[in-house]
Amino acid sequence: MTAKAGATEVRKPARNARSRSREFALQGLYQVLVSRQPVAQIDAFTRGLAGFNKADSVHYDALLLGCAEHAEALDALIAPLLDRPLVEISPIERAVMWLGAYEFKHCLDVPWRVTLNECIELAKQFGGTDGHKYVNAVLHALALQLRPQETGSERRDR
Repeated sequence: MTAKAGATEVRKPARNARSRSREFALQGLYQVLVSRQPVAQIDAFTRGLAGFNKADSVHYDALLLGCAEHAEALDALIAPLLDRPLVEISPIERAVMWLGAYEFKHCLDVPWRVTLNECIELAKQFGGTDGHKYVNAVLHALALQLRPQETGSERRDR
């Protein structure tokens, strides 16, 4: 996929099915936070969006349904790492942090750095100007807590 930027051509990296599933889950979780509609209704709407067929629907299910079901527990993991009350975090950044926290805790087949990088990219794409920096700091600290063996072994290898 390419986009024109003035006289030069900029290539956008192709998104894989898991990246797409995170993007669709983020859209659904944003609706959970903002509209408070039932998750089943949000899920049905999201599955009808253009491009959903290219997403990893199993991973999407795990993320959307898992984050919605464990929202309070995810907030409890995230809140101590914040420098402000949870209610002051934008819904996009909160949903991105839910995704990261859920993957760190429940998707052990996904390396922590992949989760962190994917969440940073989502925050850059959908969040506020510097929101990705905040998401990075919070999720990195959370990775150290939830994946100490994995994050520790990387530190020792450097």
